[in-house]
Amino acid sequence: MKERIHQKIAKIKEYISLINSIKDECLKKFISDPIYQGALLHYLYLLADSCISLSEMVIKYKQLRIPQSYHEVFDILGENNILEREFAYSFAKIAGFRNFLAHDYEKIEPEVICNEVLLKIFDIEIFIEQIEKSIH
Repeated sequence: MKERIHQKIAKIKEYISLINSIKDECLKKFISDPIYQGALLHYLYLLADSCISLSEMVIKYKQLRIPQSYHEVFDILGENNILEREFAYSFAKIAGFRNFLAHDYEKIEPEVICNEVLLKIFDIEIFIEQIEKSIH
């Protein structure tokens, strides 16, 4: 299980790198290039979904209580000091973002994706750091 956790972390880091490599001039490209838009949204979805999957793996590895929702995985990690509590509460919004990308993608606002969401990528790096500390 620990090896799978490390593989998932590596995949998340790869998605972050890919997103960072294409984020320049995001708004211009997002509006004018449907292939860029699709690629960016796809990688953001994979990133959010992978954070949830990683959290579920850590919960299983640490033998913690079973979550009832994607949002609750982060609460459980916070309750067990794997993630800082306040951070866990805030970061849990990624579960809603994942669901939004999966089901409401027609309502995407380019400004929100390019000006707000991409700034939150740093939170995922913090998430990874805290997870890595807890499994070593």
